[in-house]
Amino acid sequence: MLDRNGNGNGRKAGGNGETKPSVRCAIYTRKSTDENLDNDFNSLDAQREAAENFIRSQTLEGWIALPDRYDDGAYSGATLERPALKRLMVDVEQGKIDAIVVYKLDRLSRSLLDFAKLIETLERQKVTLVSVTQSINTKDSSGRLLLNILLSYAQFEREVITERIRDKVAASKRRGKWLGGVPPLGYNIDRANKRLVVNPDEAVMVRYIFRRFLVLRSAVGILKELKEKGWRMKSWTTVKGRKHQGQPWNKNQIYRLLNNPLYIGLVKHKDQTYPGEHEAIIEKKLWDEVQAILGEDGKMRGNHGRAKTPALLSGLIRCGHCGTAMGITFSQKNNRTYRYYLCVKAAKQGYHDCPVKTLPAAEIEEAVIDQLRAVFRSPELVAATARNVQGLEEAEIKRFAQEKEIAEQQLQVLRAAANRLLQSGAGSNQSIAFIQGELSKLDADTQAAERQLRMVEAELAFYRDKPSGVAEVLHELTVLDDLWDELFPPEQERIIRLLVEQVLVYADRIEVTLRGEGLQTINSEMLPDPADERETAHAEP
Repeated sequence: MLDRNGNGNGRKAGGNGETKPSVRCAIYTRKSTDENLDNDFNSLDAQREAAENFIRSQTLEGWIALPDRYDDGAYSGATLERPALKRLMVDVEQGKIDAIVVYKLDRLSRSLLDFAKLIETLERQKVTLVSVTQSINTKDSSGRLLLNILLSYAQFEREVITERIRDKVAASKRRGKWLGGVPPLGYNIDRANKRLVVNPDEAVMVRYIFRRFLVLRSAVGILKELKEKGWRMKSWTTVKGRKHQGQPWNKNQIYRLLNNPLYIGLVKHKDQTYPGEHEAIIEKKLWDEVQAILGEDGKMRGNHGRAKTPALLSGLIRCGHCGTAMGITFSQKNNRTYRYYLCVKAAKQGYHDCPVKTLPAAEIEEAVIDQLRAVFRSPELVAATARNVQGLEEAEIKRFAQEKEIAEQQLQVLRAAANRLLQSGAGSNQSIAFIQGELSKLDADTQAAERQLRMVEAELAFYRDKPSGVAEVLHELTVLDDLWDELFPPEQERIIRLLVEQVLVYADRIEVTLRGEGLQTINSEMLPDPADERETAHAEP
């Protein structure tokens, strides 16, 4: 007897001469996770065994199980992107299958929309869908009705589970818990307690990036220094032992680190932050200063993008007579544009009381640049700057030395307390459980103090190994003076903003106030290759 495709695999059923065509049954199995899939008998095997038993019960109806396996292990039912399912549907399209048997309908799909697509294909190819545990057969109308009802409930269940997971994540974040994923630079994962613990060596890198950003105000500058030091991003190992090597830094990763509140002990969820269970690496004051610079730079970028008239001293120049800021303005004559700095107060209240009023922008900017170049040529000013830099570094060394002494004293106190507890516990009436509990607390405090001591020692070593010399500063600023005319306007503007704190303009003079840390910043940004420096300036955020 031939089947519907003309193959000679029909079978004779009963003694009345009736024949039934063979029904070729494909068994599809799925499991959402890879848990226990490497066992000799796993969930996929159990599903297939149940389906095979069901098919054998339908032997008189001509049902036979196809030998091909369609197993999707560790694949979610929320998507159709599953290799075995795709192979199954290709065989359906080619007419190799008469029925699909599943343990439960949600093994095939948990999405009502996806299931509708599958059913449309099955009906077009006249393929029956059968659920072993739910007594559903899409060959008749009642089976199709029940199918739609169960699918609606399956999708409802999936949405409820999704909402529960979302609520659980939000609740865990509010409690400051780490929910897994790639550990951030500066932390390791305590898998036993499911929390982050400080990695002292990486914490030094995190603090370095934050502190250098205060000076450089540039991710590109930090990127150059990290490359020179050979420092890379986080290296980490998965639970299964797979190692991920740290990648080279890029500008976006630096900004992501600088904006991560995790480093001040907070956990972020959407637009809210909550106190975390982990220890902070960055002090709040340093965090606030960096965020202020990031916000300021963002506004400056926006303003520069909208500006129609270039203003090298915008935000720096003020009227010496009234202390009001001076804004940029322009006029046009004979197809030429003339730029001016205008006293804002005089523009609003009248020019009669202001001796400054407006000043040609090009002349003021040239005068300020000449004063800066005089600084570059002055050994006395360079020496004063170097002494200022050395003073700042000596203050940092003194601060970290004090922190080291405090940490060492704290360790001594904790260790002495542990010894006293051990001695007093011998022969006393205190319970062993109580003593063990107290020792556990002291041990945790001791480990935290040891981590703090290692971090302080690393910071101390960094400053002691990085002396600033007058000759080095003098050489770099001399190079800058020689290159000034070759720099692009954005480079010149950036250097001026790093060096100049304020420009006061009077009717008869100009007073330029330099930043205390400005020359140190310029020294740290000097590059040996002028072409390299120009390319870096154009990549500036």
